[in-house]
Amino acid sequence: MALSDTAPQFDADFQARLRELFLWRRDIRRFRSAPLPGGALERLIEAACLAPSVGLSQPWRFVIVDDVGRRAAIVDNFSQCNADALASYEADRAAAYAKLKLAGLVEAPCHLAIFADESTPHGHGLGRRTMPEMLRYSVVAAISNLWLAARAEGIGMGWISILDPAGAREILDVPSHWRLIGYFCLGYPRLETTEPELEIEGWERRRPSDAFVIRR
Repeated sequence: MALSDTAPQFDADFQARLRELFLWRRDIRRFRSAPLPGGALERLIEAACLAPSVGLSQPWRFVIVDDVGRRAAIVDNFSQCNADALASYEADRAAAYAKLKLAGLVEAPCHLAIFADESTPHGHGLGRRTMPEMLRYSVVAAISNLWLAARAEGIGMGWISILDPAGAREILDVPSHWRLIGYFCLGYPRLETTEPELEIEGWERRRPSDAFVIRR
């Protein structure tokens, strides 16, 4: 690889389009059944692997879930966890939760589970002696890459966090030291919007960025 003392220049038009991409990167729960083009998922995974990782450990592990039985078992896992979550709310909040569509597991043409291999020898432990959770954060960075790359191709992506991780790991028959970071549905969106669905449904409102910033 050649080294250079110059970097590409990204003009204002590119910066505006990049911000537009951020706006359109929504958590999708409503998918069309049309399959993704051949090689699309592999191409998105390649983009994910361009993410930074602590110590160059590359701890991400991708499981493409094609098997009908395993998918059905994941749907059952979600249904049980979703029922438990509903039972944790009361009154109006429970009614609001019951109306939400929180997964596109049945409709989405692609299922993708992403794990962190927390025992990887790669990277030789650099950067995680005091913060071992950096392995998981590295995987989240890869997920962000994948999500943006998918949106740039018109592909929607939804993160399913209402799962029992141990159960999902067993269903997918992966090593016990792999930690589930996210289970994702991918496909072409049935609806397009720049607004989070949870905000549209009145579950929560976004706050401005300055609400999260302090100075010291």
